[in-house]
Amino acid sequence: MTQSKSASAFRTISEVAALFDVQPHVLRFWESKFSQIQPVKRAAGRRFYRPDDVALIGGIRHALYEQGLTIKGVQKLLQEKGVPHMRALGQGAAAAEPSGVGQAPAEVKSHLAMARKNLADALDILGRA
Repeated sequence: MTQSKSASAFRTISEVAALFDVQPHVLRFWESKFSQIQPVKRAAGRRFYRPDDVALIGGIRHALYEQGLTIKGVQKLLQEKGVPHMRALGQGAAAAEPSGVGQAPAEVKSHLAMARKNLADALDILGRA
C-alpha cells in the first residue's frame, strides 16, 4: 500500500511528468523556455519541484494544450498577467492525482466540442437573420 504525498511535498520530475501526462524531457524543455520554472536541483542534477512549481507547470500545460497557445503566447501571458495568474490556471490540474490525469482532458475536450457546436449554431442563426 502506497501513501500519497502531502500537497506541500516536493515532487520528482517523474512524478510531475506523470501528473500532467507529459514526458520528463518536455518539462526540461519548458524550463528552458520559461525561466519562472525553477525546481530545486540536488546532487547529480536531480530536480525537485515545489508545489508552486507544480501549479505553474499545470498552468503552462493548460495554456499550451487546452487553450492552444504557443510557447510565445504563454510567455506573453506570463509577462502580462504574471506568475500568480498562471499558477491559478494550474491549481485544478495540480490537485488531480496521476490516476485522474486521463479523465480531465477528455472532459475538457467534450466541453470545448459542445461550445464549438453552440457557437456554430449561433452563427448559423445569425446568418439567417
